Amino acid sequence: MAGESVLVKGELEYQLKEEHRLIKDGVLKDDSPLDKSEEFGNLCYACRVGDLKSCQEAIATGVNINARDSFDNTPLILASLCGHYEVVQLLLESGALCERDTFQGERCLYNALNNRIRNLLLQYDYSKSTDPLQPLASHITTLLTRDTPKTADIVLTASSEIWNLHKFVLSARSPYFQKKLSAAPETTIWKMATKIPPESFQIALRYLYLGTIPSDLGISSKSFVSEDEVLKGVARLSTQLEIDSLWGELAGGDRRIARQNHQEEVTRGRNQIEAWYRGNVLKHKVYVPTSKVHEIQWTQNNGIFADVLLRADEPEEEDPPPDTVEIPSVSSVGIPIGLSSVIERKVRQSVLFPVHRAMLLRSEYFQTMFTSSFIEGQVGKNLRIINMEECTPAVLEIVLDFLYTESAQIPLSLALDTLYAADMLFIEKLKTKAAIIVSTIGNGSTYLTERTHLEGDGEEVEVEPINVYDVIRASWDLKVQRLEEFSARYIAYRLEDYIDEAEFQELIKESAERIQGRQETDSIELLDDIRYYLSERFQLRFEDSGIDDMMDEIGEINEEAAEVIAGAAAAAPNDEAIDVGPATKAGDVELDPFASAQIRTLNGDIADDVFAADAINYQILLGKIDALLHRLQLDA
Repeated sequence: MAGESVLVKGELEYQLKEEHRLIKDGVLKDDSPLDKSEEFGNLCYACRVGDLKSCQEAIATGVNINARDSFDNTPLILASLCGHYEVVQLLLESGALCERDTFQGERCLYNALNNRIRNLLLQYDYSKSTDPLQPLASHITTLLTRDTPKTADIVLTASSEIWNLHKFVLSARSPYFQKKLSAAPETTIWKMATKIPPESFQIALRYLYLGTIPSDLGISSKSFVSEDEVLKGVARLSTQLEIDSLWGELAGGDRRIARQNHQEEVTRGRNQIEAWYRGNVLKHKVYVPTSKVHEIQWTQNNGIFADVLLRADEPEEEDPPPDTVEIPSVSSVGIPIGLSSVIERKVRQSVLFPVHRAMLLRSEYFQTMFTSSFIEGQVGKNLRIINMEECTPAVLEIVLDFLYTESAQIPLSLALDTLYAADMLFIEKLKTKAAIIVSTIGNGSTYLTERTHLEGDGEEVEVEPINVYDVIRASWDLKVQRLEEFSARYIAYRLEDYIDEAEFQELIKESAERIQGRQETDSIELLDDIRYYLSERFQLRFEDSGIDDMMDEIGEINEEAAEVIAGAAAAAPNDEAIDVGPATKAGDVELDPFASAQIRTLNGDIADDVFAADAINYQILLGKIDALLHRLQLDA
């Protein structure tokens, strides 16, 4: 297809020369600045080796993922060049730049290792990847024209024009309004100079609400002013409202320059809103005993312009087992000694967050609530308290962070709870972020040593970062394909640890029962995925050894071929390429404590070659799966 053709080398070189000239002249900002920091170097290394966990951790620390190293490679170029599809996907979802009309974007496509990655780069929504803050900016801009539900709390008048605005936006974006509204938070009408054209006000307000400035400055056939008069009015407003950077939005006719100017302003605006949110909403959250929540009264005219309270209760404490309660002994004078048998329970607390319905509307859940006849959507003398029963205070704060700032730091321990909360509130982007956290950081070390090759005495027990059973059930409940694939792969690479657990057997039964009207010959989806990733796990080892004939047409390990190689140990003891000597019982051989060449298989045998051990272990694990199905009386 002509639209997807890659530029030739000469065209790429010309583009690079033009970009360097514009950057040198100060006309264009460098999208990919040179970064020699250790943190960025760690990110680049993680992209080269495909370490998803380290990539996610580096991105979370705020490393510029669009910077370049000393060899002019961006993390996205390295990941696409090395063929790490999941890393490329993570970078794109995190805001990595890949524009077709730029040198780095074309180079990324040119260097893609395979068509799968190239198609991902071509098909990805570039507007989302180049401007991750656009959803937040678009929502704030729509507040200028949104009538239902009513969220505006101040009216701005100038000449015969009126605008319904929001105090918290004006206070966050304009130092002038911040000072005026702090002194008089109850103000509901604000009159401005009448000599300034309405078109100038419209430009200033679109700037404050993170909108793009129209190229025609909003002048239409019905306007009674010239372009010069509009610009003079904008100059007066930028001085009065103390928003000097407004002129940067009006400069730059080139598409890329205009885009960069707008992105810089959106980033600045987002930072201002975040600072205001943390200094007002989070700073004034209220801790109160749950039993006394109904006594809280917060008037509409408050200093942070909140119009609703969100309530989240701390989890209830569980009673300790009876056998853990110590009975105090009695001294000779009859005074009890030791711990009291009466357990002092901590008073359950609730947290109230004073928030703005204008920002909660980013969630379809709240949008439906506020536009319906529910009492929560009605405005009263005091702020309504909305009980978020499914959220703990920590999870609700993560949700609010995202709604106000488009970003959220989600610890792994709260990722699943955040996932459920985002699903309940219909916040798809936050749901995706939580799923990414689980499937990257939750994976632990990405490049694990083949676990079956480790000697028992020297093996470090891997601490499970997250309960994979909970992840699987969450993926089923919420229909998150990414987590289904992650869970199956996670278990497949650690199958020997899970295959004999009762909970794993119960999980297989649940997977089978998810198929309505299941027949005996129907497959079990979870088990099919585990088999696929189990094949992938050992395929990597077999490819290294050059035994590609073990793979069938779709790339999975041929079980019969694996069985042949496992049984060939006795037939080819002197093969130089693959020493598949006979597997020997541990008790029949005197082990050299300093020798490390012998590998123990899962059934306790010792094989002299890792590839023969892999073939044996693969067969053992498949046999365990078959035995599990037999015990469960399932056929898959």
